[in-house]
Amino acid sequence: MGRDDIEETQEATVLGGPLVPSPSRLPVVSGARRRRRGPTIALCLLALVVAGGGYYWWTTRPPALPPGIVSGNGRLEADEIDIATKFPERVARLLADEGDLVKAGQVLALMDVQNFDAQLKKAKATVDQTERMLAEARANVDQQKAQVLFSRQELARARELTRKEFMTKEMLDQRVQQMNAATAVLAASEARVSATEHAVDAAKHDVELLEVNIADSRLLAPVDGVVQYKIANVGEVLPIGGKVFTILDTSYVYMDVYLPTKDAGNIRLGDDALIVLDAMPQLGLPAKVVFLATEAQFTPKAVETKTERDKLMFRVRVRIDRDLLQAHRRDIRTGLPGVAYVKLAPDITWPSALAATILK
Repeated sequence: MGRDDIEETQEATVLGGPLVPSPSRLPVVSGARRRRRGPTIALCLLALVVAGGGYYWWTTRPPALPPGIVSGNGRLEADEIDIATKFPERVARLLADEGDLVKAGQVLALMDVQNFDAQLKKAKATVDQTERMLAEARANVDQQKAQVLFSRQELARARELTRKEFMTKEMLDQRVQQMNAATAVLAASEARVSATEHAVDAAKHDVELLEVNIADSRLLAPVDGVVQYKIANVGEVLPIGGKVFTILDTSYVYMDVYLPTKDAGNIRLGDDALIVLDAMPQLGLPAKVVFLATEAQFTPKAVETKTERDKLMFRVRVRIDRDLLQAHRRDIRTGLPGVAYVKLAPDITWPSALAATILK
């Protein structure tokens, strides 16, 4: 121990207290070392984060595009179709659920059609009744035709007898009146047949209409797709146009991207495209350009200069091939973000990094 330490120890002993180091003798050297070590660790951690971020960017950065290929960011989408009721009805059965793949014409839901069934029975009974009335009217026509034929024969005989003066003129007039009356009754009977035929047709049309309404109460999938939402449950009473399901048309899947004037102006309908999703970078989805906006979507405040005109952005839609969609309906999911690449000329080849991902 040094001289100063011995003197402090003796002073503490004389006072009768414990040996407590003087505040001036605390280990200040070790605290300074810790303060110098903190910034060093922080700089090391920052360097590691920067290095990790740089490595991630280097390994995940999009491939460099050769001249003649442009790209834009977007999200994979499909047309939504609402499956809704045509009449105010009660949901009787649901034959699909969310996430189900459905085919065009597949029954998705059945509505309660007891009221239509009752109306259909009544309409069919009306058809039977009018058909019997029609048969009776036609029989009356046949009877009146026979009566007209008899009256015509009677009139011919009366004219011959009157010519020979075996019958009076008065009797001849009676035969003429009988002939006219029979002809008028025949015309009325034929008109009644025509009216009854129209009544039968109307009754049959009522039956057809009710059968169509009953068929429309079977909610069908209009296209191949996937059920996205189930909106109604069994037993719910829905108004006209009440939604039961929302399905996605998986035969029409596309991505909308926004490109500047220079790129959008060189694109033509039918140009080849390739969609690469962020979630599945190993799968490139072949597509075609199917829509080019005629008006800019993002317009600066002033477009007097060429620089400002170059900032105009136009919407371009690329659609995935239909046959490819049918073969990979479960693999292609809407809502996923990605990048759409478009070739500005058919003779341009895809870069090897993109060509290796094209889904066949």
